[in-house]
Amino acid sequence: MNKELIIDGSSSEVVIALLEDKKLVELHKEFNDNDYAVGDIYLGRVKKIINGLNAAFVDVGYEKDAFLHYLDLGPQINSCNKFIRNALTGKKSTDLSDFTLDNDISKSGKINNVLNNGDKILVRIAKEPISAKGPRVTSEISFPGRFIVLVPFSNKISMSQKIKDGEEKNRLKRLVQSIRPNNFGIIVRTVAENRKVAELHADLNDLLTKWNEMIAKLPSLQAPAKVHGELGRSFTMLRDILSESFNNIYVNSPQMAEDIKGFIRSFAPDKEEIVKLFKGKANIFENYGIDKQIKSSFGKKVLIKNGSYLIIEHTEAFHVIDVNSGYQNSDEKNQEANALEVNLEAAEEVARQLRLRDMGGIIVIDFIDLVNGQNRRKLYEKLKELMQYDRAKHSILPPSKFGLVQITRQRVRPETNIDVRELCPVCEGTGKIKPHVLFIDDIKNQIQYLFREQNEKKLTLMVSPYIHAYLTKGLFNILLKWRWEYKRPVKLIQSSSYHFLEYRFFNANGEEIHL
Repeated sequence: MNKELIIDGSSSEVVIALLEDKKLVELHKEFNDNDYAVGDIYLGRVKKIINGLNAAFVDVGYEKDAFLHYLDLGPQINSCNKFIRNALTGKKSTDLSDFTLDNDISKSGKINNVLNNGDKILVRIAKEPISAKGPRVTSEISFPGRFIVLVPFSNKISMSQKIKDGEEKNRLKRLVQSIRPNNFGIIVRTVAENRKVAELHADLNDLLTKWNEMIAKLPSLQAPAKVHGELGRSFTMLRDILSESFNNIYVNSPQMAEDIKGFIRSFAPDKEEIVKLFKGKANIFENYGIDKQIKSSFGKKVLIKNGSYLIIEHTEAFHVIDVNSGYQNSDEKNQEANALEVNLEAAEEVARQLRLRDMGGIIVIDFIDLVNGQNRRKLYEKLKELMQYDRAKHSILPPSKFGLVQITRQRVRPETNIDVRELCPVCEGTGKIKPHVLFIDDIKNQIQYLFREQNEKKLTLMVSPYIHAYLTKGLFNILLKWRWEYKRPVKLIQSSSYHFLEYRFFNANGEEIHL
């Protein structure tokens, strides 16, 4: 499978698109000031114990307190709390390998026997804030690396369930056992297959360095405080999914391109050359056809092919997907064969939509009814095969007698939701239009204001192809006249995704200027 990563980086956000065989399957947005991301570790303060829920609310600095259930404390919470108290005072050794672990807590215990109001506790973000809810946290601290995951306050070695070869499992377990420090558990990831001990050891040392740096910060911090930040979304994706099937990584930010090269060089130097700086004049997403795929893939109705389509509805409790055959119907096949063909095509698009929108929780899919039990089995197996590429934890139930398939999918971030409806390109939703004869004068007046009043050194004007053609028509065109008049650079970029009369200004740092 041909995989490509397209990264649109700016000062305010990074948008990441994962393509598989040129088809958009994942879309992520990451704001540079995004705190409370999955994997971030905080020194929090217990705000309130709720005995009825057997849970606690922890202040981690977010506007709403984080939720910590008893089952998310981890078996070694007492050891963790004792070690953190020692680290906060700075009076005792913070070498975990010499620390004596307490007994595991009971799985059926009560949270008020473990935590008290006001306690300082180390927690990791397990789910980002969603809607009106604060983040969900766990006190089971872990540090994911390229080949392994380091788990403090444990002595267990676990293997990825996706490693099927028994001999390879035993080999990796022996290697990890030989390098594992005391009081640190290790989870071996799928990409560790066939790796040498030197590679695993280098990954382990890197994670131990992160642990020691985090512990060294504690004496100088006051709760709530962030003590360790997970890698950015682009680096996390590279760490988790980079494989031999990756062909290219295109980035339009020179600094980010160098950062990604350095990151890949640290664990896969042979893949460094796949990182390429995009220098085209058009928008990077437009150049690779991603804008068009986004417009066609989000929204209530999603076309598949041959006339069939999906209707996707979102409710507070779950998501509903309805499969419709449209006008697809072959006279050469009976109703059952037609229904199976449409369902198999729909299953492929459903699996893609779950990843693309990052839909989590309960998903119910209403496939076209199949009478033959063998055909229902084919549909179920096909859906399982397609969902194996989904990195989120999920569970799929076989089709019911009503043709419904139920899926539960891990939800750790807000769902990706893009409004594909567009405002009227002329009135911008107001019902009133500006005189077209004054349109170019409006743009010129705004350029004059930005240069002379806001003292901008450089401007980028992004417009629709229609406006671009008008501004660049002729040898002594309007754009050239503006540059000559203001003696400052005005860069013009066209975007086919823009409305007929839509335009936007960007400063020298690539930030959009709102007027």
